[in-house]
Amino acid sequence: MPLHFCHPEAPHKKLRMPEWYVSTLMMDRALDAVMRRVKNFDRKHDIPYLAGYSRDGKTIYIDRHMPPSFRFRGRTIETDRFLLLHEEVEKTLIDQLGLHYLHAHQIATRAEQAAVRATGVSWRAYDRFMQKNVKRTGDERLSNVPADLDTKPYRDEHDLDLLRRMEAAVERGYLPPARGPVAVRGAIKKVKADIVARRDEGPGRGAKRGRKKI
Repeated sequence: MPLHFCHPEAPHKKLRMPEWYVSTLMMDRALDAVMRRVKNFDRKHDIPYLAGYSRDGKTIYIDRHMPPSFRFRGRTIETDRFLLLHEEVEKTLIDQLGLHYLHAHQIATRAEQAAVRATGVSWRAYDRFMQKNVKRTGDERLSNVPADLDTKPYRDEHDLDLLRRMEAAVERGYLPPARGPVAVRGAIKKVKADIVARRDEGPGRGAKRGRKKI
């Protein structure tokens, strides 16, 4: 990983500082520790919703057209480290703990949000910058997608489309045996709400904030 992500000179000793400052410093150190564990970092491909990972988890991808930084209150904020954190946490939770993608995504988003805020950056400003650069599924700019990109995070799009078609079928009177229309509509509504909440909820990316939002 690039050396500017790390703080090799930072002493690990008791710090006599305000609690909020210690928490910020610890978050920064934790973020650097995750960055050092990224095996391969690729910025040469087109990636739906800005970032992703290979199926084996050894490569983290960030879209080749994604600007590496933005300006916030006179500061230049480098953003790759936040995207890398999200993808590493998400993939690890799925592969090592067996979490469902939606759950892993929510936890990764909270970690990303904490890291962004620890640098003194507004989550809203950060998310706004991300949304300006999103390439969604079907975007004609997605011409160079890596062959080993893990597609699990992108399947919700099809799930939501299926749910819409199921709703239309219910309205036409097609129902499972022994199930009433109210029960079926309620079940569909609940699943749709979970998917939409994951995409649109915040903390601003369900933040992938929208990165993997349609």
